Amino acid sequence: MDAQDRPVVLVGHSYGGAVITEAGTDPNVAALVYIAGFVPDAGKSVNTLLADFPTDVPGPPILPPADGFLSLDRDKFRASFAGDLPADMAAFMAHSQVPWGVEALGGQVTEAAWRTKPSWYLITTDDKMIPPPAQRTMSGRAGSTTVEAAGSHSIYVSQPAAVADLIKQAAAGNCHDVTRSWH
Repeated sequence: MDAQDRPVVLVGHSYGGAVITEAGTDPNVAALVYIAGFVPDAGKSVNTLLADFPTDVPGPPILPPADGFLSLDRDKFRASFAGDLPADMAAFMAHSQVPWGVEALGGQVTEAAWRTKPSWYLITTDDKMIPPPAQRTMSGRAGSTTVEAAGSHSIYVSQPAAVADLIKQAAAGNCHDVTRSWH
């Protein structure tokens, strides 16, 4: 961010939402864009948010830690993460996923950038990783401009135009509340 000569827009998908929530406090950051992402407040973590998920729906198929890292169950990957992608593409994504550190989910945000920076949020209505009601709660708490799209957690692959349009909106500094749907 420091290497840029103009303001930047940070975009975070899933766990990346927690990353941009913290990194977004940098003075060069003009806006935040969450793509089906976690939006923790100060003192909270992804684990904190996961604990608040509804218990009447299946949770993400996260496997038990292996050597300090987590990954998703390959057999359940498409149904939970990439339901709107062709089977071969979802299988490739399942087999090429990069494990993430167990401790990453417990990292607490010290200062939530969305409290002082404008934010946009793409709610994925067919998401099986982060339930849409949780996405609506987090984006509402952050005061995000929201867009809803009928898509899976892999919306950035299945509907890249919806993602790009929201990023363009944030980059243009359009702070008006917008609700729009893509199919």
